[in-house]
Amino acid sequence: MTRDKRASVPARIGLTLLGVVQIAFALAAFSDLWARPDKQVRGAKPAWIPVILVNWIGPAAYFLIGVKKR
Repeated sequence: MTRDKRASVPARIGLTLLGVVQIAFALAAFSDLWARPDKQVRGAKPAWIPVILVNWIGPAAYFLIGVKKR
């Protein structure tokens, strides 16, 4: 017998939700980068754009390292 190679419905729903959350995380990072004054961001703002595009790691790095603490 051969198995159907398509993902199950719960797996597809889970992956879709994971993708939506990842995109929302990146959009939140881009929104914060755009709104935050230059003095509150470590390094140049344009340098953070490609970093944020790296799935999960980029937005997390921006919020953990790129934003100066008050």
